[in-house]
Order: sequence, then structure tokens, then C-alpha cells
Amino acid sequence: MTSNTTAAQQSGQFAIGGSLNVNRLGYGTMQLTGPGVWGPPANPEEAVKVLRRAVDLGVNLIDTADSYGPAIAEPLIKEALHPYADDLVIATKAGLTRSGPGDWRPVGRPEYLRQQAEMSLRILDIERIPLFQLHRIDPKVDLADQIGELKLLQEEGKINQIGLSEINVDQLIEAQKIAEIATVQNLYNLTNHSAQPLLDHCTAENIGFIPWFPLATGELAGPGSKLAAIAEQKQASPSQLALAWLLAKSPVILPIPGTSSVDHLEDNMAAAGIELSDDDIDALTAAVEE
Repeated sequence: MTSNTTAAQQSGQFAIGGSLNVNRLGYGTMQLTGPGVWGPPANPEEAVKVLRRAVDLGVNLIDTADSYGPAIAEPLIKEALHPYADDLVIATKAGLTRSGPGDWRPVGRPEYLRQQAEMSLRILDIERIPLFQLHRIDPKVDLADQIGELKLLQEEGKINQIGLSEINVDQLIEAQKIAEIATVQNLYNLTNHSAQPLLDHCTAENIGFIPWFPLATGELAGPGSKLAAIAEQKQASPSQLALAWLLAKSPVILPIPGTSSVDHLEDNMAAAGIELSDDDIDALTAAVEE
């Protein structure tokens, strides 16, 4: 399906914010941490291998966050990939704090967002964060203050592009009045289309849409399922079809499937070489809806 060295390139390209050119199929680092996205990975050496193999396969968009671990995923990226390739776009996030496994609490105070941006710069050992995303809008802080601080960081040259996560269309439009928003990151996959209005808005305005939890195939991928039957016909895995479906839905979609296994990573990247017809897309969608 794909060569070992150019797999991600076959997913097509997208220019984040009009300036950061990436292959559309990227990699997300959440699963490189411990259970509940808390603590170090069970196998740190394998985590480093996964990151290096992702880059070998053409991935040049790596999504992470200060809260993954916390402070686990970003150091792993530095260990595995520094000094970074010129075309590597590291997309990190701030705005969620952690007090234990599975616990996430939004903090959007401007001074906190600035502190975390400075920490990410230091931990990743870079002079500018390519894509800095507000992990969640803090309802206790005015949106203008949160986006305004990111704009100040951008004007100071500490971040290149600004992204948002788990927002709706109205919030995006409001944020766009304050700063240029290059990407959004919302839950969206073959089984969950709740962010469709946001995706439509992003498609119309050429804003990158990063779907998190892209491989929510669940029971659809089980033996005898309709998705499994389609996968057999296409000589692909159900996970590959779920990713290919995303890539086919809109040219602004940038899937970032995560894994802690090199084998699983290679299987995911092969999705870039799968071409789906309109009938295939309809069949996959119908398999979910039935």
C-alpha cells in the first residue's frame, strides 16, 4: 500500500495557518504516557522508538501537551527527535491541569498560559512553538483574555500559530475576532460526528481540523462486523479504514492517531495509501449508523 519511507506523504499535505506545511496524517503522543495519561510509559525505550519511526514514515506533525503525563510526552519528544528536522511541526497545548490519573481541569488565566508556553519552549528545547493550542477554554476566564495572551505570545515570536481545542462554531468565530486561528482539535471520528458543524466551518475557511480519538472503531471492528467485512474487501484493517474515512471527509482534516507500539504505528500509517470512493465512504458511514 505504502512505502516505508513516504507513508505519511501519501495522505496529502496541508499548510497550517498558510505557512506550516505538514503531511496530513500525523501522530499524537497521549498514549506514550502511563494509565490515565499519568506518569511515565511502561516501556520508555519503545516510546522513543515509536517517535523516531513516525518521523521515518514521513510524519511531520506531532501533537502533544504539557498535561500528558504531565510533563512526560514533551521530554520524550526531545529525547527521541532533538535536534529536530526543519519541517517538523510540534503542536503542543496548555490550559488543562492534572491532579491524578484521568483528572483534567481547565485553567486559562493568562499568566498560567504564558508560564506553560515558556515551560514547553524550555522542555522541547525550541525557540518558537510551531503550533500552540489552548487545550480547553476556561469558563471562569474571559475568552478574550485567554486568546489575547496567545496573541501576545505570537507577537513576541514565542509561538507561530494558534490553535483551539473542544470548541463550537460560535466560540471559534469569537476567537477569530481576536487572533487568527490556524487549527481546532475536537472529538470526531467514524462513530461520532457531533463536531460536523465545526468541521464544515473549518473546511470553508481552510482551518486545520485535528480530530482527537480518531480510532473509535469499538465493536464495529470486531469479528463479523460490517466494518470488518469492508476492511477485508479493501485488504485493510478496520483502523486503517477509520483513518482513511477521516482523510476523505475533508481536505483540512489532520488525523493524529496515537499508539505506544511501532507495529501499530506502521499499520496506522498505511491508511495514507488507501483510496476510498464515495460509495466506500457511504458504506462505512452506514456501518456505524445501523
